[in-house]
Amino acid sequence: MATLLGENINLRALEPEDLDFLFSIENDESFWELSSTQAPYSKHILQKYIENSHQDIYEAKQYRFVICDINNTPVGLIDLFEFNPLHKRVGIGILITSKNQTKRYGFEALEMVIDYAFTYLNVHQIFANITSDNLKSISLFEKCNFKKVGTKKDWIYSNTNFKDEILYQLIKNTNES
Repeated sequence: MATLLGENINLRALEPEDLDFLFSIENDESFWELSSTQAPYSKHILQKYIENSHQDIYEAKQYRFVICDINNTPVGLIDLFEFNPLHKRVGIGILITSKNQTKRYGFEALEMVIDYAFTYLNVHQIFANITSDNLKSISLFEKCNFKKVGTKKDWIYSNTNFKDEILYQLIKNTNES
């Protein structure tokens, strides 16, 4: 599918050989705030997750893409979640490993998944929840034309502090032909 093949990256489904990569991401405590994780995942649990990741987004209401560089090495993940075909909306979250964050992989992946969601899932809007201190994500989503539409005050409790969470939306331009 050309929609998921970019200039510097490609997006693909989870594969069994992604277990170690997924294990390293899901058990990196610096990412736990993003996913509301409170305990590490075992390889066994993650293996079962990969085995069930073939579920259709209409059934599971979520889908995880692996972001790979031109050598097909995983550099991050991009998730669609809370897919609601009735209301034509879906949430999006992205994670790029720290050593790959300056290579524009996130921008390219986000653009590709936006196109995928509007074209193949026929959604009207995509939303993202970003903590107010995550300036890299805020910049990325604003570059992709997401608009800040609200702030949830003291929404995330992390390291003995409360953080605001900003709601961003990208609404499909219905004037496009």
